[in-house]
Amino acid sequence: MTAEIHKKPGLETLRAAISRLEGHSDRRRTVLPFGVREIDARLPGGGLALGALHEVAGGGNDALHSAAAGQFCAGIAARTRGKVLWIVTRQDVFAPSLKQVGLSARRTIFVEASSDVDVLACFEEGLRHGGLGAVVAEVARLSMTASRRLQLAAETSGSLGIAIRRWRRQTDAADFGQPTASVTRWRVSVLPSGPLPVPGVGRPRWLLELIRARAGECADFEVEACDAKGRLAPCIPVADRLALPATLADRPDQETTWARRARA
Repeated sequence: MTAEIHKKPGLETLRAAISRLEGHSDRRRTVLPFGVREIDARLPGGGLALGALHEVAGGGNDALHSAAAGQFCAGIAARTRGKVLWIVTRQDVFAPSLKQVGLSARRTIFVEASSDVDVLACFEEGLRHGGLGAVVAEVARLSMTASRRLQLAAETSGSLGIAIRRWRRQTDAADFGQPTASVTRWRVSVLPSGPLPVPGVGRPRWLLELIRARAGECADFEVEACDAKGRLAPCIPVADRLALPATLADRPDQETTWARRARA
């Protein structure tokens, strides 16, 4: 005679709670693809995980200003659904720059906090709300404990959380190497724009460094900055971009065509 062994509900609940506190989740996360094959191939699920915390910082001098990093985050937030909560400690967010990558002011709720402690409190409350498409917060220090709370809040609501690591001094940027519970960690550096066949300034270019990806691979990518819909694009040489399709390149010139018609 065999007896069926039933798992205790209390034990399963405890295991699930421990898994969430460790930053893991058994449920399948939905993702937001970048649309760039090289990037999506390095990320688990083929895109940026929703219902998760991600970190972004600027490279070089942008670690203090977060201009490129902010546009990168705005482009991601622009491709989510719902309102976007943007939390800052300094009143230097340039709204037209966010609109340039697809994030309009009508969708964005700006909140100014007086300290990193207040930023983290607003960040967690925004993620727990559940009715926001994304929550973006500028914060200098992010401890393991604070990041675990944010990760748990994001998993519970399914909202996308992005922490822009921004410092007031270059030496403070060393804190970016400390471990956190974020699912991915990115660094965005500005590259020279691509040359044009005519005088002018080409589309901005970025160097994206995927420093950490849980269950994924680290890599570097040279991309063209977000367009008006928040989409990245791989860098394409000018020669390839200006090349004519084969059907057009193989066509006879206009004079030859008219000469054949005249003889006919």
